[in-house]
Parts: sequence; structure tokens; C-alpha cells
Amino acid sequence: MGKVLVLNASYEPLNITSWRRAAVLLIKGKAERVEHNGRLLYAGFPLPTVIRLRHYVRVPYKEMPLTRRNLLHRDGHTCQYCGYTGDELTLDHVIPRSRGGGDSWENIVTACVRCNVKKGNRTPQEAHMLLRHLPRQPYSSLYFEVSKHLKSGLHQEWQKYVIGL
Repeated sequence: MGKVLVLNASYEPLNITSWRRAAVLLIKGKAERVEHNGRLLYAGFPLPTVIRLRHYVRVPYKEMPLTRRNLLHRDGHTCQYCGYTGDELTLDHVIPRSRGGGDSWENIVTACVRCNVKKGNRTPQEAHMLLRHLPRQPYSSLYFEVSKHLKSGLHQEWQKYVIGL
């Protein structure tokens, strides 16, 4: 039936939940329906796609782990030098490790094998290779999940509740 975006009382996205959990929160009065897709769960009860909690929930900040999968998703499975979008992508250190560049969100990008070899042990400026997007740390893991749904064409109504997508 689909996923539901859960907003805090301040309209800040909190997480994505199942339609069943969202229906329970609505029935118990803990949330209110903000958006629905016109489909009915039962007579007079539209299936929600976005709900908002009635009371503010304080959520501790959780940093995104620096993994190959997360880096590929952040960069859209695309070489950040030439735009290649195939399966053979590698990870490239913008400032090479041999020159003091570390493993961080701001120093690693996805690159095709050809561009990675061409750049070698140089910076992008020295290799005359421009980055398509400057690498940065993602906002949150929720950012990744929401962007997957939006890129697939599902839940376009979520767009107005998420900043930076």
C-alpha cells in the first residue's frame, strides 16, 4: 500500500513508516493526516502519505556512516569527473592520502576507473579535472531514504517537506 512520511509537530521530517503504523497513529490521535493520495483504507478514511505528530519529539543527531554504499548514493552512482553512470565506479580521494588527505565525506567522491587512473596521485586542479559537485556530508539518513522515493517518482508530495532535494 505504500510508505508514509512522518513529520514532527514542527513539520520537520522524522522518518518513513508503513501505512499500517501511520493508520494506528491517526486512530490513536497521536498524529494528523497532512497529505493523502485519494485511495481509501476504508470508507471515510483516506490512506495517508504524510502525517504530522501532534506533540514535538526531540530526536538526537545521528551522524551518517561513511560507507561505499552511502558515498555512491550521495553522488548518484555517477563519476564526479566525467558523468559516467555504469557499474564500474571506484572511490577517489580528492586530496590523495599520500598528500595528507583523509577519509571524510568532504574528501571522497565516486569516480570511474578511467578518471581515477587519469587523476592518479594529483589534486583535481593539478590534473585539470573539475568536480561536477563538491563533496559534502549528507544531512541525515532520512535524506537518503526520502531521495530514493522521490527519484523513483513515488511520493512527489513529500518534496515540499524536505529541504535540499
